[in-house]
Amino acid sequence: MIVCNASVTLFRSSTQRLFFFCRLSAELYYVRNGVLNDYALNFEVMVPAEIKELHFTWQSLAGRPLPYAISVQHSKPEAMHPAFLNISTSGTIPTSTQTFCVALPCSGDASAEVDTVISINVTLNRATNNVTRLNFKRRKICLLGHRHHFPQNDGSASPGGSSRQGMASPGRGEDESAAMYIAISSACALATLLAIALLACYLRSNKSGMHNSSLIRESRLGSSSSGGPFLAPVPVMSCGGSSSGSCASSRPRTAASSNFPATNPADLHHRIAQLTIQRCRVRLKSVVLEGTFGRVYRGSYTEEDGLEEEVLVKTVTDQASSIQVSLLLQEGMAMYGLSHKNILSILGVSIEDHTAPFLIYPHQGYTNLKRFLQKCKLTPEGVAHTLTTQEVVDMALQIISGMLYLHKKRLLHKDLAARNCVIDDKLRVQIADNALARDLFPADYHCLGDNENRPVKWLAIESLTQKQFTTASDVWSFGVLLWELTTLAQQPYVEIDPFEIPEYLRDGYRLAQPVNCPDELFGVMAYCWAMSPDDRPTFPQLQVCLQEFYTQLTRYV
Repeated sequence: MIVCNASVTLFRSSTQRLFFFCRLSAELYYVRNGVLNDYALNFEVMVPAEIKELHFTWQSLAGRPLPYAISVQHSKPEAMHPAFLNISTSGTIPTSTQTFCVALPCSGDASAEVDTVISINVTLNRATNNVTRLNFKRRKICLLGHRHHFPQNDGSASPGGSSRQGMASPGRGEDESAAMYIAISSACALATLLAIALLACYLRSNKSGMHNSSLIRESRLGSSSSGGPFLAPVPVMSCGGSSSGSCASSRPRTAASSNFPATNPADLHHRIAQLTIQRCRVRLKSVVLEGTFGRVYRGSYTEEDGLEEEVLVKTVTDQASSIQVSLLLQEGMAMYGLSHKNILSILGVSIEDHTAPFLIYPHQGYTNLKRFLQKCKLTPEGVAHTLTTQEVVDMALQIISGMLYLHKKRLLHKDLAARNCVIDDKLRVQIADNALARDLFPADYHCLGDNENRPVKWLAIESLTQKQFTTASDVWSFGVLLWELTTLAQQPYVEIDPFEIPEYLRDGYRLAQPVNCPDELFGVMAYCWAMSPDDRPTFPQLQVCLQEFYTQLTRYV
């Protein structure tokens, strides 16, 4: 694929679907200011049965019209007639923004998925024969008895991409009024251009106020910080005891909501005081996870009325430094005061003199999601559970639900990954904080010479290079988490040195499509990894998209 050295912009208009089965209002750029979007070009996008036309908007920014040649090829002629174009098969790309239409007429004689390739050759320099070739892959769904009607080609198409009534490619069709089609095509083109103009004006008028908006439509909550997730870094704090050791009484373990995130040690101390419980009410049973400086225990907590409940306990070993203790408390308190079915919120904290602090979480049969996925692989001991695509999508939807709640609370996770989620035997997923994650999963974190251990292979490009975190960077991490779900927790970019990851991403490389991963699901992942944060989908859009895909999957069960 040759990168354009002249300025060309070509994108799919916002009137059509963006994510396969998803009805999203967005624009998919294939060429922007002369740079090809290889990922967009490589997608084989599904075109539902009810969609019979594709609209593309293009413009030459080189100061002159650029010659082009366009053709459409498709398989299974018994299911679809030859495609129609409302522009000529050769001409010049206009210097003003214009929209052209590609009609995909189903014959109605058979049900099939028709592979269609729209090819456009753009001549950048006739003297050197420099030609850029663009291939747009589509898979058109045609249904038996569902016939699309288009007028016969009259050969009157005009070059340059303007929407005219002439059809460039010959094809069969029913005898209908050409005037009716002219009116419909013109209205579609006008509506598309108007929508694009309104969207551009809206973005320009709101760009300056994006960072001050309360939730930015729950999709672009901005933050820039090099500190840990949720909470600003706090100085090393002492672990002075707040408990007398008596079990006569205990403070309530449920605190009311407070402002997020905490910005000073006093607020952190206040949160700990609100959740403090007596150590003697906690009983450790077995080690669930263990690292060099941290451990996660399965245990129990006894209420004042004698009722005992299963809990998970995070703590540090005797080798842990005061800095690691402070980091455990800081990151462990991230879920303070949150209540959502897909969020694992902390129940209590136990801090006593000369002992390691305990962070207590509800257990309810949960296990670490990454460890669960690894057990789903074929091993000598067998397979713990064979995940279906439907189950993977359902788990992803649960994670999206939790992330929507966090962002509504004006919180960023900054370390969304399978290792920081838990799952039970009914495949109910909860997002957890990342306390002890660096110690328990050291292979997932790397230091790039800046004395900061980060999840390099899960971070968005702007988080790596500029330490900028937004809801869009959480979306990037969600894409990697979705890749983990489909690969059963394989290590991302396993062959790439962590120091090379920023340059690797800058050059346009991304994770490959997993084996047996549907194109629809991989398409969602890849859009999460768009270079520009503004080009990534939002969590509300991802929820709509995956919910519709999940509905499609259930129809085959």
